[in-house]
Amino acid sequence: MKNKIIKGIAGITLASCVMMSLAGCGKKVEAADLMKGISSNTIETKNELTDEENSSVSGFGVRLFQSSLTDEENTLISPISVLYALAMTANGAEAETRSQMESVLGMPVDALNAYLHGYMARLPESESYKLQLANAIWFKDDDMLTVNQNFLQMNADYYNAGAYKTPFDNSTLKDINNWVSGHTEERIKDIIDEIPEEAVMYLVNALAFDAEWQNIYDETQVAEGIFTKEDGETQTVDMMYSEESSYLEDENATGFMKYYKDGKYAFAALLPKEGLSTADYVGTLSGEGLFETLTNAEDTTVNVTMPKFETSYDTDMAQVLIDMGMPYAFDEEKADFTGLGTYVDANLYINRVLHKTYISVNEKGTEAGAATAVEMVKEMAMMQEKPKVVTLDRPFVYMIIDCENNIPIFIGTMMNVAE
Repeated sequence: MKNKIIKGIAGITLASCVMMSLAGCGKKVEAADLMKGISSNTIETKNELTDEENSSVSGFGVRLFQSSLTDEENTLISPISVLYALAMTANGAEAETRSQMESVLGMPVDALNAYLHGYMARLPESESYKLQLANAIWFKDDDMLTVNQNFLQMNADYYNAGAYKTPFDNSTLKDINNWVSGHTEERIKDIIDEIPEEAVMYLVNALAFDAEWQNIYDETQVAEGIFTKEDGETQTVDMMYSEESSYLEDENATGFMKYYKDGKYAFAALLPKEGLSTADYVGTLSGEGLFETLTNAEDTTVNVTMPKFETSYDTDMAQVLIDMGMPYAFDEEKADFTGLGTYVDANLYINRVLHKTYISVNEKGTEAGAATAVEMVKEMAMMQEKPKVVTLDRPFVYMIIDCENNIPIFIGTMMNVAE
């Protein structure tokens, strides 16, 4: 897999870290958390998350996925993790920079704050499944840098984001990576490779998820099978066989949902119809269409075959987000993040959006992880007689979704099981 993270660039970085295996911060963070002295205000939680809002969030995820896709390699992103990192940053954006970010993110910043605050407050969990989000802001101890208190307070109120004022030396590098590692059960160990001299802030989101299947596979349900890549190459893989009860279908694909315990979360897969490449199928998706497909899953018997797989992915999403319609945020002259703060004789702008992911799908359940960093720099139904059949023996699209809102926490393509 290509390592797409570019080294040696400074600035404000948004990082989001996601994984499906929950643990607390196991590694020590030496920096003092300034938010211990800043009380989070009590924010009224939204009464409900509407279908329109959920569809909008799905739309952002689909567009981000389409723009991130690589034709021949496995792709895996966490739209919800990237959304949290960008939303925190958008609280410091002004004027056209803010307008462009709102357009890409799918709703006004104030509405997004309320939605994401409500989403965090409603996350279901038990001993068998957990989805947990954490946020933090790290900024440089530099007399030239002024960080707006309102910006920190807003992100404390809506995102419970800790704030760390640190020297931005090797100790800060260690602290940030330890924080990320601790919140992803060490699946993502080093979201930041180095802290350049020009760096002034990092905004970090961590998302951890761990879940067991509602029906765990036994040894009789696993056997060797053949997976055929799009170039015709075949691979011998471990296939898992099961009978599921939720069938998915749109104009160009068939699929299924396999639930984790209690049905709060699910693994969803969509297999493009014969003759349609995975990339071409992804190009047909829309947020509204995907939301409807997931919402209208058919209650029927589905005989499912899918491979065990494990994959990781890392990328810099800066150009993706520019192409999606928010170029000002990355322009050293046009960016306006004065709501975030100021630096004497220099402008603040986003330089990188780093994203790392990991997933493992096996007999017991799913483990996955992701990390995203945005770097800103200063200038310098009824049983049917015949059951449905879905066999994932060639490239397919897959997701981890929360079943209450039907939005993708993870979305990816499996092109090469052996990768």
